[in-house]
Amino acid sequence: MVTARGYAAQTARSPLKPFSFSRRDVGPDDVLIRIEYCGICHSDVHQTRDEWGGAIFPMVPGHEIIGTAVQIGRDVTVIRQGQRVGVGCIVDSCRTCDQCRKGLEQYCDGPLVFTYNSVEKDGKTPTYGGYSDHVVVDQRYVLRIPHGMPSERAAPLLCAGITTYSPLRHWGVGKGQRLGVVGLGGLGHMAVKIGAALGAEVTVFSRSAGKEEDAARLGAASFQVASDKKAMAALARKFDAILDTVSASHDYGMYLDSLKTDGTFILVGAPEHPLSVGAFHLLNQRRRLVGSNIGGIHETQEMLDFCAERDCLADVEVIPIQQVNEAYERMLRSDVRYRFVIDMNSLR
Repeated sequence: MVTARGYAAQTARSPLKPFSFSRRDVGPDDVLIRIEYCGICHSDVHQTRDEWGGAIFPMVPGHEIIGTAVQIGRDVTVIRQGQRVGVGCIVDSCRTCDQCRKGLEQYCDGPLVFTYNSVEKDGKTPTYGGYSDHVVVDQRYVLRIPHGMPSERAAPLLCAGITTYSPLRHWGVGKGQRLGVVGLGGLGHMAVKIGAALGAEVTVFSRSAGKEEDAARLGAASFQVASDKKAMAALARKFDAILDTVSASHDYGMYLDSLKTDGTFILVGAPEHPLSVGAFHLLNQRRRLVGSNIGGIHETQEMLDFCAERDCLADVEVIPIQQVNEAYERMLRSDVRYRFVIDMNSLR
């Protein structure tokens, strides 16, 4: 077994504290990765506080992992020792269902193994995430980080990047279309960058007028304060697609009304409580309300290569692991531009 150190939540809503645990031995298809950076995702807060239910404690969060392959198994062919690599939200899947065969591992019929707060395919061994010094991952779920991409700015792409890239590609958002992005946070700022890089005309909807300058810098063509009901009404039937990144309950109807006929409202934020949507917001103009969850391994690699080519990197604030609990509280206050990333060297 490989001894690892990290930070864990011992119970729901307890502060994260130092924690030692064991990783499995490196098998023939495994890669042992020394973790150098790990992004903080809003879902880390949801999970450590058991807001979605089903939490497994102690919990080591983190699924935006960048590091170096320091040991490879004898059958590993796609990763070389010393290579810079990444691990996202998934570390295993059944590999045989229709979804896995299509490269849609995120929708695997099961067992699907998440990077943390999950169990291995043996049905009992818990997985621990990237707020730690090492991780062991099967080569099929290890990603190559493009040359020249700064590690700390690449880390959030492994969740925030693919979560926004995948639905924009799947529903064909691009040149000649108007895209609305709800929320300019960790997910939203990547949605703006990727949407603009795909050629769409991007409008940001935000509660905070103070983010207008940032929205323009990130690539948005326009900005709208969501609480201005008169201005929102003037945007009725203007957008081809709207990507909603907000993880708190809010008024979905006014955004649906901003869609054209056959427009698509894409939900990627995950509020704690069920959605409430009036039927006529959808029935009128034959609008679609859809959801999307991260992306498969092949598509995540595609996203990394796209972001490297188009310089779509996350805006980050790098912190030591000792500040993780403070970072959680600041993130809930929207006091970060736009993603916290932990320098895991601080653990050593």
